[in-house]
Amino acid sequence: MMKASDLISELETYTKSHLEKAENFKMRSLEELSKKSSPEKWNVLECLEHLNIYGDFYIPEMKRKMENSQLSNSSEFKTGLLGNYFAKMMLPKEKLNKMKTMKKTNPISKQLDKNVIDKFILQQHQLLELLETAKGKNLNKIKTGISIANWIKLKLGDTFRVVIYHNERHIQQVEKALIG
Repeated sequence: MMKASDLISELETYTKSHLEKAENFKMRSLEELSKKSSPEKWNVLECLEHLNIYGDFYIPEMKRKMENSQLSNSSEFKTGLLGNYFAKMMLPKEKLNKMKTMKKTNPISKQLDKNVIDKFILQQHQLLELLETAKGKNLNKIKTGISIANWIKLKLGDTFRVVIYHNERHIQQVEKALIG
């Protein structure tokens, strides 16, 4: 159990950091952003495109669920069993646990340009707006579908955690890709 305001504050901090880093990625050359350390690894643009694909699902989903909910905020947030599992799975660890990406969310070999970064930046602004709206909503009672199976529902607070921790995971991957 945690204060809902503490959770939102933590997630806003992550999202603002992702936004700032993405602005810095824009200063890199297309060559740097497209460079791969090995054929099977993602480059910077592929990492960000992967996140954009997820954002295209989760941002409208969370927005719609909040707009259709009259449930006002709760001061406490209690993570759900499944939501907590997914969120913890997304957080980067010292020894990164590799995950198999679903074909529909795998951007490998797509022709990508810097518009991918612009879209990611837009999505970070949208996430910050959703987090602001969430301050007046019940993070426990509002449920969202998830991208892998819409019949599985997570608490809104857990959905935010999954999406933003997933972003953190791949932003760290991007930073490693830029180092070499």
